[in-house]
Amino acid sequence: MKSPPESILVHWDSRKRVFQRQLRCLSHFSRARLFVLCALCVLSVCSSGCASRRPVADRRQPPAVEPSATPAETVGTAKRSTDASETPATAPAASPAPRRAKPAPTPAPSGYSEEGNASWYGVPFHGRHASNGEIYDMYKLTAAHRTLPFETMVRVTNLSNGKSTVVRITDRGPFVDNRIIDLSLAAAREVDSVGPGVVPVRVEVLGGVDPTAGFFTVQIGAFRDRANAERLRDRLNASYSPIFIQQYDSPDGVFYRVRVGRISGEDAAHQFGEQLHGREGFTEFVTRLDEGTPAGGNR
Repeated sequence: MKSPPESILVHWDSRKRVFQRQLRCLSHFSRARLFVLCALCVLSVCSSGCASRRPVADRRQPPAVEPSATPAETVGTAKRSTDASETPATAPAASPAPRRAKPAPTPAPSGYSEEGNASWYGVPFHGRHASNGEIYDMYKLTAAHRTLPFETMVRVTNLSNGKSTVVRITDRGPFVDNRIIDLSLAAAREVDSVGPGVVPVRVEVLGGVDPTAGFFTVQIGAFRDRANAERLRDRLNASYSPIFIQQYDSPDGVFYRVRVGRISGEDAAHQFGEQLHGREGFTEFVTRLDEGTPAGGNR
């Protein structure tokens, strides 16, 4: 049975309105769903951006963790590797030793003096080398002495007339018995001893010097013939040491002096000389051993 056209039209119209309402609902739903999806995307992006930046609180360092105990064998190895070497590869430069103050010269004994005979010498010694190396000038106030150190200043007083002079020791001598000093011509003139030649004098040491300190030797003979000097040396060589021969070129010719010993201190040297005199009968002369000369002196 067929429906009438009016019914068909009414039915179609109602179906159309229903369909339109569904479309509107679907459209509203789609827009809502799209809005939700967009919102979710935005939230996702924001969350991702925030997560990429580290919070300020995360910048703090984590709390310290207690270190674990080091094994004993590791401790020993580490200690050996840091111990200083007993012998450093490069020894540190030694600090300079403190400079010691130069000891003051021992002052001469109070009132040191000696008395004896004085002679003088001039030509032919004038212009020749003195024992200290300088040229002897008989017009200067100098003198020769057997034991006083070079450059010692002494006052020489002529006991016959009381006149005195001050001289500098520059030479060795005299090697003549009963004389203790040889004055230059100028010094001899000062004390009026040129005419007499030999006068009694008192010799006083001036300045802070100990005339008895140093090394001394004993002269036991002087020969023109070297063979005689060598025979004496060889005879005494078994009993005394050292024994040496010093050549001395005097204005009167060459002499060979035989000297014995290297004795510390003048007093000990005089004692040794007395022993030689008592045992061997020599006329001995104690003389100073000067630096640079084995026997000390040329006069």
